Amino acid sequence: MTGVPLATAPTPTAPAPGLGRQLLRDSGYVLAGLPLAVVGFTLAVTGIALTAGLLVTTLGLPVLAGTVYAARLLADLERFRLPAVLRQPRVRPVYLAPEPGSGYWRRILVPMRDPQSWLDLLHAFIKLLVTVPTFAVLLSWWVVAAVGTLYVTYDWALPHGPGQQDLSELLGMGVGPLPRIALNTSFGLFCLFTLPLVARGCARLQAGLARTLLTGVAEMRHRISTLEEQKQAAASAEASALRRLERDIHDGPQQRLVRLAMDLSRARQQLAADPEAARRTLDEAVAQTRETLDELRALSRGIAPPILVDRGLPSALAALAARALVPTELAIDDDLGTPGGRLDAALESTAYFVVAEALTNVAKHSRATACRVEVTRRVGRLEIGVRDNGVGGAHLAKGHGLSGIADRVRAAGGVLDVVSPAGGPTRIHAELPR
Repeated sequence: MTGVPLATAPTPTAPAPGLGRQLLRDSGYVLAGLPLAVVGFTLAVTGIALTAGLLVTTLGLPVLAGTVYAARLLADLERFRLPAVLRQPRVRPVYLAPEPGSGYWRRILVPMRDPQSWLDLLHAFIKLLVTVPTFAVLLSWWVVAAVGTLYVTYDWALPHGPGQQDLSELLGMGVGPLPRIALNTSFGLFCLFTLPLVARGCARLQAGLARTLLTGVAEMRHRISTLEEQKQAAASAEASALRRLERDIHDGPQQRLVRLAMDLSRARQQLAADPEAARRTLDEAVAQTRETLDELRALSRGIAPPILVDRGLPSALAALAARALVPTELAIDDDLGTPGGRLDAALESTAYFVVAEALTNVAKHSRATACRVEVTRRVGRLEIGVRDNGVGGAHLAKGHGLSGIADRVRAAGGVLDVVSPAGGPTRIHAELPR
């Protein structure tokens, strides 16, 4: 099956280079693209022509398979060059491969059943149509920029005899070296200042064609795979939350309510024979009622705490940190609680769940004496960090508390990183898109 990237996790995009470095990258990409396009076009045309001529014999298919594999090598080279222009991680499709022990003809036919192989060959055919004009435009821009900007240094060496009319005279700028030098230098400076834009446009045009044909299927399948993983993670997180809620209700409030019913029944029986014993039983029942209400409130906080809905994430996390069994320091952007700065309700709920579950794990397993929670808004994402000074050893294995956090974060399209060496400290870092 084609189109699945080699990397299953998002790779951070490299920071944008400086203007001069990007100009050199774009220019190198465009200028080097012409010889590669000529090689690819020649290879594709020759391979198809030989295949058509030899198709009546048994040599046609091996020649076509060789042409496809050669086009794949050129496509891999193009994919290697793309990140410098697109500022994105390299994506390579997973091509169909012959099964172990396959025969000669099966190995020959495998690349022909792979749609990406035909897209590679199509790119080798049509790349020249885009490369030639972009190469000509960019090379002309470089030449005019260099020749015009430096014109003042070699104007004296050019012939300017009688009867030789230059461009400055035709434009009515007068006769003499100054108008001529000014006009040529202005052309050069214009091309020099617009050169980064022209180079960027030409490079993006070439790279856009390559990305569409060589990585478009892979990226589409990667997005589909990511959406499926998020759907599965959301279902897993929901199922885990329901199982935990059912277990907590069964072990806590349900048992207390059963005991409350028994106490009330006993008090009714004692009421006529022993009013004092009935009074003590009713007191115990009242205490049971209060404890049950406290447990129900604690369970409701894990579902949808009212303070989160009414006052926003900062207030909800502050209340969570105040109730934590381990002393917890909270650092959060204040504007996340303002009407104009609040996050989406689903994102707030996910962030609250991540911090709540992380603090629960700190209290149960870390043996820590201090914890710090940081929530920061970044461009396009929300970062959550939970750090403690405990004994470490936390991991994301199924059945552990952190696996629920991982499912919830993955369902929201984010990523979770846990660093917890033996002996500590433990650092949980989550990034949620917004």
